[in-house]
Amino acid sequence: MRTEFLTIFWRDMLKFFRIKAMLFTSLVQPALWLALYGISMSSNFKVIIPPGPSIPGIPTIDYLTFMAAGVIALTILFTCLYSGITLQFDKEFGLMKEMLASPLPRSHILIGLSLSGLTKSIIQTLIIIGFGYILGVRFFQDFAFYNIFISVLGMFLFILLFAMGLLFLSSTVALKLKTHEGLQGVITLLSLPLFFASNALYPLTSLPLAIRIMSYINPVSYFILGLRYFTLGSDFYSFGDYYSYSSQEIVFALLFLLGFASITYLFALRTIKRVKIT
Repeated sequence: MRTEFLTIFWRDMLKFFRIKAMLFTSLVQPALWLALYGISMSSNFKVIIPPGPSIPGIPTIDYLTFMAAGVIALTILFTCLYSGITLQFDKEFGLMKEMLASPLPRSHILIGLSLSGLTKSIIQTLIIIGFGYILGVRFFQDFAFYNIFISVLGMFLFILLFAMGLLFLSSTVALKLKTHEGLQGVITLLSLPLFFASNALYPLTSLPLAIRIMSYINPVSYFILGLRYFTLGSDFYSFGDYYSYSSQEIVFALLFLLGFASITYLFALRTIKRVKIT
C-alpha cells in the first residue's frame, strides 16, 4: 500500500505546530466564541425566551450548550476552507511544480492535505468540548458510558465527512485561482453564507423562509444536526421548544455529507490532474 501522502500530512502538521501564531489563533478563536458570544447570548435568551413546558426525563438545554455545536462547525468550516491556502503558496513558490514532477500520485497530495486538515479539526473540537465544560457546556448529559462511546464515534464520523468535503472544496478553489488574495476573498464569500444560513446559532424555525430554504442544501446544517444528535440526544428542550431527531433524519444527514464529500473529492481530483504549473 502506497503511503506517500504521509509526507504531505507531516509537512503540513509540522508547519501548524511550528508557526506559533497560527497554532495560538486556531486554538484560541473557538474558545473566544464560546466565552464571549456564547455566554452573553445565553444570558440574553434566558431573559427574552421564557422556559417552555417540559416532559419528565427529557433534558432542557441552555443556549450555551445549544450553540456549542455551532462553534465546532464554525471552527471546522474556517480551518478546512483556509487549508487550501497551503496549495496556493505551493503554487506561488514553486513547491507544487516539484511535487507534480515527482512520482508522487496527485491524489496523494489531496489526501495528505485533507488528513492534516482533519487532524487539526479534531484537535480543535476536543479543545472546544474541554473548554466548554469549564464554561458550562454539557455534552453527553446523563449518557451511560456505552452511549458516550457510541456518540463519540458518531460525532467523529460526521466530523470526518464534513471536514473532508470542505477540504476538497477548498483544494479545488485553490488550484483554480492564481493568487492567495483571490482565494481569501472566495473563502470569505463561501464561509459566511454557509455558516449563517444554517442551524448553527438559532433553530431553523426562527429563520426567514429564504434562508431556511438555503439551509436545506447546506452541509453545515446536516453536520450540526448529527452533532447535536450525538452530543445532546434525540430529544431535548431548548429555546422553549421541543426538539426530536429520528434515526431516519440522522441517516439522511450522514448520506448528504457522504455525497458532499464524494462530489467535492471528484472535482478536486479532476482539477489537480489537469493543473499545469509553469
